[in-house]
Amino acid sequence: MKIPSERGTSSPSLEFVDARAERRLLWKLDLCVLPILFIVYMMSFLDRINISNARIQGLTEELGLTGTRFNVALFVYFIPYILLEVPSNMILRKIRPSWYISMLMFCWGITNMCIGFVRSYEALVILRFFLGVFEAGVLPGIIYLISMYYKRHELQTRMSLVICSTLIAGAFGGLLAYAIAKLGGLRGYAAWRWIFIIEGAATAFIAIIATFLIVDWPEQCQFLSEPEKALLRRRLAEDGAYPARMDTLNRFAYKLIFSDWKIWLGSIMYMGIGTTGYATTFFMPTILLEFGWKEEEAQIRTMPVYAVSAAGMLIVAYLSDKLRHRYSFVMLGCFVSTAGYIMLLNQHNLSRDTKFAAVFLVCLGGYANNSMVLTWLANNVSGHWKRAFSSGIQITLGNIAGLIGTNIFLSSEAPRYPTGYGTALGMLWLGGISATALFIGILLENRKRDLGKRGYRLHQTEEEVKNMGDYHPSFRFTT
Repeated sequence: MKIPSERGTSSPSLEFVDARAERRLLWKLDLCVLPILFIVYMMSFLDRINISNARIQGLTEELGLTGTRFNVALFVYFIPYILLEVPSNMILRKIRPSWYISMLMFCWGITNMCIGFVRSYEALVILRFFLGVFEAGVLPGIIYLISMYYKRHELQTRMSLVICSTLIAGAFGGLLAYAIAKLGGLRGYAAWRWIFIIEGAATAFIAIIATFLIVDWPEQCQFLSEPEKALLRRRLAEDGAYPARMDTLNRFAYKLIFSDWKIWLGSIMYMGIGTTGYATTFFMPTILLEFGWKEEEAQIRTMPVYAVSAAGMLIVAYLSDKLRHRYSFVMLGCFVSTAGYIMLLNQHNLSRDTKFAAVFLVCLGGYANNSMVLTWLANNVSGHWKRAFSSGIQITLGNIAGLIGTNIFLSSEAPRYPTGYGTALGMLWLGGISATALFIGILLENRKRDLGKRGYRLHQTEEEVKNMGDYHPSFRFTT
């Protein structure tokens, strides 16, 4: 299965790159690649989590979501979301991203809007399932697409800029839910129904516009001139993309992909750390309600939590790219979240404001780490197909966190939720341990390559050498 060369059809010249031209190119990439993907992922996240806002606006009572029914409605979304990540990236490689991502967006927008008209619990579950089907390819596709335009130590800041859209969505979702609560009764629809109807319709409308704004692969894109494409290829070649390519999907490529320990450690790391993000996203309004605030007050108080988390995510991303280092920032996030969890697990003697501060700590550490672990793995794989599979596999396994996070906050344990906080803390450190193993493994592998102990890999056929991706001994991993 042949595809266009990842960075061009031949080895790009590593001649001197004009600094001014490079800065102009980066600005152009930032303006053309990132803004629309920010909006796409923001709407994806908003449409995924608005059920948590709808829950405290009458959804539970009207559809009879007693017992674990709400948890099931959350859980069912993740079944197709997990199973379809890798297949979606394989399709994406064959179709223009502008068409494929926009199509997915339009479909999930319509699905989300339809939830506003359901009359039964069963209908809600079915539509949540199809929401997961259409949203499955969004995040791995975004990671894959962005990674084809930037150097490895430019990627964290850009990925965080896009992923912090989830925090904007969380904050905006609370504000929007607060405003929509005023529409309760309009045309005979309850407030929670208007949340789905308005947000779903907005997503479908934006999807039509996104068709013309989402960029395609570098070799297909129309917003770059030929000299700019040549400069892009040279920059990425200097970053190790050539000769670490994987342009052919064959048995040799499959073996390298599925035997790569970095992908599996990176996936476990994302799963462990991601549990915090999912749990707090879906249950934060409920948790704040349990602290003693009223429905509207709880919605509004989610906003500063998301705002502080977004600021922290961007600051950490900038420093990580500046220092060309990931691991220490991942561990810092784990320690910050741990402090918050310990406070919440021992909340019986704490004031409401102190418990609220603990929520800030949990989210600050957790959300900063989400984008960090995604970028860290993307930095350490090379080749079109390796990147397509690695991002898909990481998010496939990582989103088991969604299955866990949606089932650990039990109504019977309110308001202290020991199972919820305890499980999330344990998963967080599963991610921390995996990050440590990845860090040590990368150091050892780089040392072996520096000593020439991987040179024997070049004794294979020319076709295999050209299709090794980051298995090629010239590639160096980033910590």
